[in-house]
Amino acid sequence: MTDMDNINVLVCDDSALMRNLISRIVDSTKGFHTVGTAMNGQFCLDKIPILKPDVIILDIEMPVMNGVQFLQKRKENNIDIPVIILSSIATRGAAITMQCLELGASDFITKPNGSISSDISSVASHLTELVASYGGAYARLNGKNVYSPDYFMQQEKLHEAESAAAKEGILNKINQPGTETQFTPTFLSTPVHKQQATIVPLRKEGPIEVIAIGISTGGPNALREVFAKIDPNLTQPILVVQHMPAGFTKEFAMSLDRICPLEVKEAEDGDLVKSGRILIAPGDYHIYVERKALATVVRLSHDELRNGHRPSADVLFESVAKVYENRALGVIMTGMGRDGALKLAEMRKQGAWTLGQDEKSAIVYGMPKVAWEIGAVQKQVSLENMANEISTLAREHKA
Repeated sequence: MTDMDNINVLVCDDSALMRNLISRIVDSTKGFHTVGTAMNGQFCLDKIPILKPDVIILDIEMPVMNGVQFLQKRKENNIDIPVIILSSIATRGAAITMQCLELGASDFITKPNGSISSDISSVASHLTELVASYGGAYARLNGKNVYSPDYFMQQEKLHEAESAAAKEGILNKINQPGTETQFTPTFLSTPVHKQQATIVPLRKEGPIEVIAIGISTGGPNALREVFAKIDPNLTQPILVVQHMPAGFTKEFAMSLDRICPLEVKEAEDGDLVKSGRILIAPGDYHIYVERKALATVVRLSHDELRNGHRPSADVLFESVAKVYENRALGVIMTGMGRDGALKLAEMRKQGAWTLGQDEKSAIVYGMPKVAWEIGAVQKQVSLENMANEISTLAREHKA
């Protein structure tokens, strides 16, 4: 097998403990490598041309040059290396995090809170996903041969399984002489494409009364691009599931509202699904639609995670398929895993219009890939053209 290149990571945080913790997470994953650390934004800037990282993990609150100032300098110097923000979960932290996204940061993770050991597993998993996605995309763009994001997530699942086995006393038995088990990664750098399945709709596509969007990794900036260019005269309501933790979606909606010609707000239970308004699912709550006698409203639910997520795109798409049948447009965009794919297929079966983001423009071609392969997607669209495609379909098939 061809030797694979590492995704090189530069960690910038004024806390020696945090630099060490993040570096350990990075270096424990095959295919990742911490090429250096910095204790403030100025040192980070100085090290970029020497270390040539593929992704930067950046704290916000630092002396000399903080995260916001670093991102401003990054923009001034036309540095295109992706940046992942280390964010505090506090309300003020959420507002500054959204400011960082507006300045060009790619995404964010929340710092371990309280006991580091209690949060380390979830932080490690999310960090692995983001480094694999953003760092991997940048590395490939610059000629490196690196593993796909799926490969790294497979490693993460293997580590979890080994930890669970060790706790149960199983791993020692497996590893006794003569009983070794060989784990072979199933995901390498080259994606495997299946032939698209076919879904035969129960009815012909109808007028579009609602637009539902499911999106995950790569979503914050993708949605900024789509909603900045959306038709200001679009009349259909838009409902969005963006995988994002609680405490951040309200600020995220407000940041989108500043650049979008339509109203954008975080969804609240009982909100009317009304013309020309975009509702963002709140972190840690599923969102679904319910038909009342006089109007259709949004409902929030704290039910169990679906596909590992709350909110889940599958929950939204399932309710839209049930309530609107063929009078809807479903859109699935960049994201890890398969959330939204199955129930977008249900929307298509009911006769709804469907779109999926294409592989070339997706940070992670996971959710839209699965949706395409099972026949849920009528047409694949680039991120650059997504706003126009949505606007055109909505205009031409207005109820």
